[in-house]
Amino acid sequence: MEIALKILLIVFAIGLIGAVLLQKGKSAGLSGAITGGAEHLFGKQKARGLDLFLERLTVGLAAGFFILALVVSYFVNQ
Repeated sequence: MEIALKILLIVFAIGLIGAVLLQKGKSAGLSGAITGGAEHLFGKQKARGLDLFLERLTVGLAAGFFILALVVSYFVNQ
């Protein structure tokens, strides 16, 4: 059981890394914020299509990773 949970935790971690890397940058960095690109920072544009899917996938994978990490740590300490 413990090994299966650890493997699942690794799968969630790899999936989370992949989902984050596939997302577009929300702003042009510090130079974009200084030169007037700050409107992107405060959500003037709504995510659509693939961006919305990746955003929701990232949230789901992050929540699953967090919960699974707690479960794995509980089983390891027993």
